[in-house]
Amino acid sequence: MARPRMFEEDRAVEAAMRAFWDAGYENTSTQALCAATGLGRSSIYNTFTSKHDLFKKALRHYMDGRNTRLAELMDSGLPAREKVGTVLGWAVEPDPEEPAGCLVVNSLVELGPHDPEVSELLRLDNDKRVRMMRSAIEQGMARGEIGAGKDALALAHFLVATVSGMRVAARGGAGRETLASIARTAMDAF
Repeated sequence: MARPRMFEEDRAVEAAMRAFWDAGYENTSTQALCAATGLGRSSIYNTFTSKHDLFKKALRHYMDGRNTRLAELMDSGLPAREKVGTVLGWAVEPDPEEPAGCLVVNSLVELGPHDPEVSELLRLDNDKRVRMMRSAIEQGMARGEIGAGKDALALAHFLVATVSGMRVAARGGAGRETLASIARTAMDAF
């Protein structure tokens, strides 16, 4: 019995994630969540207890997927500058099947200032990404791929902020060429 419910819950979280990503927390109604997940209102509340609970699960799901991909890249044997270029490339050419922008960035702007639970999730996620990138940058510095006089932590924060800004620009309609020019400019810091 637990397996079908878990499958249904995983599918519902994925569908809810996309709904929240596309419309934001406040603009995603319970009816929109029902339509996205294929679940009835009572099933949503029986499974997730609240819209806020479902949102937090959807946000964690989004962060886990993104961080898994980032960790695989940062742990790979690629040169550090190539890792940085790949991260920027993900922002230049996002998956066309996904909503524009970034659920983390959208949530930071919409909920971060007044939702302590979500704010803490976002802070922990940011810290995790910065740590992964800093480690890869430090390795690149040790191998002579990035100048030894650079500040690895500052570069990691810069990369996270640049990608976030690129996601906002994409959501605002910036095209591939604009995003690529931002990425090229950011690469100069490395």
